[in-house]
Amino acid sequence: MNKEILTVVDVVSNEKGVAKEVIFDALEAALASATKKRYTDEVDVRVAIDRATGDYQAFRRWEVIDPDERAAYLELNPGDQPELEFPERQIFHPDALDRYPLIKPGEFVEDPLAAAEWGRIAAQTAKQVIVQKVREAERAQIIEAFQPRIGELVMGVVKRIERGNIFLDLGGNAEAVITKEHVIPREVVRPGDRVRGYLFDVRPEKRGPQLFVSRTARELLIELFKLEVPEIGEGVIRMHGAARDPGLRAKIAVQSTDPRIDPVGACVGMRGSRVQAVSNELAGERVDIILWDGNPAQFVINAMAPADVVSILVDEDAGSMDVAVAEEQLSQAIGRNGQNVRLASQLTGWDLNVMTEVAAEQKSEAEVQKSQKIFMDLLDVDEEIAAILVQEGFASIEEIAYVPEHEMMAIEEFDETLVSELRQRAKDILLTRAIASEEQIGDASPAQDLLEMAGMEPELAYELAARGVVTMDDLAELSVDEMMDIEGMTEAQAGKLIMTARAPWFTDTDNTGAGS
Repeated sequence: MNKEILTVVDVVSNEKGVAKEVIFDALEAALASATKKRYTDEVDVRVAIDRATGDYQAFRRWEVIDPDERAAYLELNPGDQPELEFPERQIFHPDALDRYPLIKPGEFVEDPLAAAEWGRIAAQTAKQVIVQKVREAERAQIIEAFQPRIGELVMGVVKRIERGNIFLDLGGNAEAVITKEHVIPREVVRPGDRVRGYLFDVRPEKRGPQLFVSRTARELLIELFKLEVPEIGEGVIRMHGAARDPGLRAKIAVQSTDPRIDPVGACVGMRGSRVQAVSNELAGERVDIILWDGNPAQFVINAMAPADVVSILVDEDAGSMDVAVAEEQLSQAIGRNGQNVRLASQLTGWDLNVMTEVAAEQKSEAEVQKSQKIFMDLLDVDEEIAAILVQEGFASIEEIAYVPEHEMMAIEEFDETLVSELRQRAKDILLTRAIASEEQIGDASPAQDLLEMAGMEPELAYELAARGVVTMDDLAELSVDEMMDIEGMTEAQAGKLIMTARAPWFTDTDNTGAGS
């Protein structure tokens, strides 16, 4: 019988590739379970198998309970005798000290017990426990093997497809899943196909796959190019991000550290072989390879390919650019369903407003006229001086008040007297505003939701509070016209802020509809 136990351990360990200690633990648990069935009470049994001989012994155990728990019980229930929650497998510390003077709370008192025979019931129980332990050990091995591989490409064979989820066999009992949100839309995949994916997560699930793979992640595109283009692995070509519309189109930005190497050409490959290999791997997804540039405007111009950009206006504060193209190229610049401009925006990190050349000129002219009017009204200057200020790049009263004096003196049409007068008037206006703002605001402060609202600046929030607009709901009630008297406010900005404030209304409506 003892040799049989050792034989079971050796055979299962070798066949399943599981440590012998795991099998011994499973057998001990099975024998303990078979032994406990002799008792009607919920006793605690431990079985110890000698790893060398296969001999085993059984012990009944009682957990030693901390005496502080007994004292606390007596304080709350004077005159009562404390009771154990599980008297069949617990003992109070003072009682245990009578037999084991060195015992401590949390340890166990044990008495030898007649162990169950290694019969049919014990063997059946052992089989169930071993199977469970082996599964747990195998899943732990998979976690351990794949945890360091997060962020890498993996390849597997499609085992089955269930409810849009694709299950892959990666070999070595490892199974991965591509959930339906990570499956390329309209891609035809059948059982038995070999599929590559990007391993983005490893989680110790109790059942089912523990490895999570994506076919739609931008990182998959980057890793595929690393696989196809040796220059990337050598560090000669650097990749600066990617943007994807999975299965349809993608853009990727590259840069060469060696002026002798064309990064775009290297990624395209001879007769397009390299980029075509990546495209085939992604269900025919068309890939535009963009030359990265340290100048954000030039990078955007490159990213808008194949459309040619006529002019570009950068608004760093808003993180946006107005991109002007020829009228006949407008549809190409925007792309089907906005695809081209959306991918260019994701790739560059800028909000891109694409318009025709005529529309860009009209918008620029309108902004110039607005700035000129502000300077004429506030600084009390004529149209000529206001036009010069706008032409020289001044956009606000603050800039005129605090820009270094020598920069204004460099303007050919301005002399020292005029510069001094303009700066003084601008400072007087700012001082008057500050005083008026303090008088208006008083105790009025914006609510936290208004301060934390996306796109809201603290100064604007306090100015709105001074006008009685304290919460997001207050802002949501406003119209665009009601916000246009705020200095520097544009119709687009006002509309965006109001719609952001109204967003919870639509969410609440959707939730109400879903529940009814």
